[in-house]
Amino acid sequence: MNQNRRDFLKGTAWMGVAAAAAGCISEKNTLGFGDGGSMHGFHVAPMKLIRVGVIGVGARGIGAVQRISQIPGCRVTAISDINAAMLDRAQKWLKENGKPAAREWSRNGDEDAWKGLCDSDIVDVVYSVTPRSLHCPINVYAMAHGKHVLQEVPGAFSLDECWETVEAAEKYRRHCMMLENCTYGEAEMLAFNLIHKGKLGEIIQAEVEYTHDQRVLQYNPKDGRFWRLKRHMEQHGNYYPTHGLVPAGRCLDINRGDRLDQIVSMETKSASFEAYARATFSRNDSVVGIDGKRFNRYEQKMTKGDINMSMIHTANGRVITLKHNVCTPMPYNRGNTYLGTHGVFTGISLDFWKPADAYQMGSPCRFAWESKPGEYLHVYFDFEKAKRLSEEYKHPFWKVAGEMAKKVGGHGGMDFVMDLRWAYCLQNGLPLDTDVYDLATYSSIVELSERSVNAGSKTLDFPDYTRGGWKTAKAFTVDEIDINKFDFGKGVIHAKDAQTT
Repeated sequence: MNQNRRDFLKGTAWMGVAAAAAGCISEKNTLGFGDGGSMHGFHVAPMKLIRVGVIGVGARGIGAVQRISQIPGCRVTAISDINAAMLDRAQKWLKENGKPAAREWSRNGDEDAWKGLCDSDIVDVVYSVTPRSLHCPINVYAMAHGKHVLQEVPGAFSLDECWETVEAAEKYRRHCMMLENCTYGEAEMLAFNLIHKGKLGEIIQAEVEYTHDQRVLQYNPKDGRFWRLKRHMEQHGNYYPTHGLVPAGRCLDINRGDRLDQIVSMETKSASFEAYARATFSRNDSVVGIDGKRFNRYEQKMTKGDINMSMIHTANGRVITLKHNVCTPMPYNRGNTYLGTHGVFTGISLDFWKPADAYQMGSPCRFAWESKPGEYLHVYFDFEKAKRLSEEYKHPFWKVAGEMAKKVGGHGGMDFVMDLRWAYCLQNGLPLDTDVYDLATYSSIVELSERSVNAGSKTLDFPDYTRGGWKTAKAFTVDEIDINKFDFGKGVIHAKDAQTT
């Protein structure tokens, strides 16, 4: 029956043929969710000690080991990586910082050895920082073996993988949260706080993006982003949609009173990567790619356009504009623009700006709202007012943990705020901020945007992974972290903040 649903998702509905919403739901799932019920509001008994197994301890994984190890009540008990040097580096850091050694899997290069970590009785939570092909397999296998999963972005790369992950979470009653760190960015959380306190009125439109010049990085076969260049060579669409979109989803209460229902996607021509290659490499320059095949960097042609633009419509009539651009000479930006009935917010991605840079741009964030109903509004608040209000409405997470997070590091501290938050929720028996339905919804953009472009920018429907549950699920709230529930003792260890994606 589940396969019938997936067949429907792949079928004529994507070409714009009208179909009843019930067509997306198998007979089995009209009466329930997977085999265990809805995951909205799902929580488990408080976990006094959270034992974490990290799969993938390379560039981003080592940062996870360092951050998690500094959270009271969390312990990295297991690590897995096919690169022995990465395992050695992680063990060295643990030892030098007075942490117990972690049990290892995969030192011998066995690519399936991560399953042993998921099987282990010394792990409660699997923290996955792996190549994209392993995201869904780890999600499903770990939950089937009793583990909660924290998965890097995107959480899945096809609609089939999204459904598999959702159904596994429902069946095995385990958390599966996507590690979208930008949700916890200082500017993003400021916008969330302002919106949920009603300062901008009802939000009707959002403009978000992932703009990050990666030309040097993606053409380097030794860099972890090299897989993305291969994607540009072969496929259209937005393969990395979550940095701007997930924070927007929280601001708009997606899957909790509203949902994404349609998408249309289009692309520019492909020019920037090829221009960069011709200006940088010789005609006979060739390297071995991640697939083991040699290719000429100077002559390599791209399939994906430089910029992918998607417009996403919600069930409540709002529109999100989503942009992906990693190959033009453009400063880093996540957009963070929200337009409401009473005001507007445009946020600087504060984790990538030094305070002086923000001052030069005129404001820590740009926003304004009506001070009285019907007021004429056509300029942003001045810098001093914006600065004062940014402090006044700073999200509680950043008020209590901001300075600590900046010391620990990870994209200016937002990685640590993210980790601190899921740890707080698990230790106190609370639902996690984002659930498996969020993971599936936002990850769907990868396949849907490609399908739309390939079909001449057709409008396509989103699957409703909640099976209507979004209509009654509780909206997001401005929660707090009681930092006193963590025993940090003498403080935290400073960790180098070297992560930039």
